[in-house]
Amino acid sequence: MAKQKSGGWLESIKTIVYAGLIAIGIRTVAFEPFNIPSGSMIPSLLVGDYLFVSKYSYGYSRHSMPFSPNLFSGRIFGSLPQRGDVAVFKLPRDNSTDYIKRIIGLPGDRVQVRSGVLHLNGQPVRREFLGNFTVEGDGPRMVVRQFREILPPQPGVTPHIHNILEMSDDQPFDNTIEFVVPQGHVFAMGDNRDNSLDSRSSAVGFIPVENLVGRAEFIFFSVDGSARWWEFWGWPTAIRWSRLFSGVR
Repeated sequence: MAKQKSGGWLESIKTIVYAGLIAIGIRTVAFEPFNIPSGSMIPSLLVGDYLFVSKYSYGYSRHSMPFSPNLFSGRIFGSLPQRGDVAVFKLPRDNSTDYIKRIIGLPGDRVQVRSGVLHLNGQPVRREFLGNFTVEGDGPRMVVRQFREILPPQPGVTPHIHNILEMSDDQPFDNTIEFVVPQGHVFAMGDNRDNSLDSRSSAVGFIPVENLVGRAEFIFFSVDGSARWWEFWGWPTAIRWSRLFSGVR
């Protein structure tokens, strides 16, 4: 009986180890879950959204693996993002903090903001005013302006359309120098333009392609924070049911 019991424990341990290895493998090569803790990507992503990021979209770097081990440099099976992709990346200044922003500029692009209007390669990006938008769940409730922004098309790709928010045209990052994106880097911005620390700031800067973790694909869960984790009676109304399994654009 003792031998059977010992064998049972051994089998249980092996099962746990195999399950852990499979989970690590999926997380490394396929999908990784992330949650949104701040409002820098409102209205596209809300505080309390949980989403899956595809790890294979841009190939694999050391940042594709847990804890970013320094095993190799560059990317394997690497490819550049498209303008408009919502991507997770490691913050360049520490190579460990996860950020999620929209890719605006590719290598060689010239990026500038003038009076709140994004300019790419010397041309203003077309945008359409959609009306007012009420921001909630990220500090004080406020009403801002919402625009539909249409990024210029890349060869063989349809123009990317997404919504952005702006408080006014005279915020700190509404007038910038012209940034020239170096080779091997991309330029990223948040959709909540006046409430986003992104490539317009020296605290973030250009994003090395090696630092890309993956592309945001779809939201699998979303909660508005109106109920604490132990207030189970409030869970049904706290869940944003309409956002579940919606794609990220």
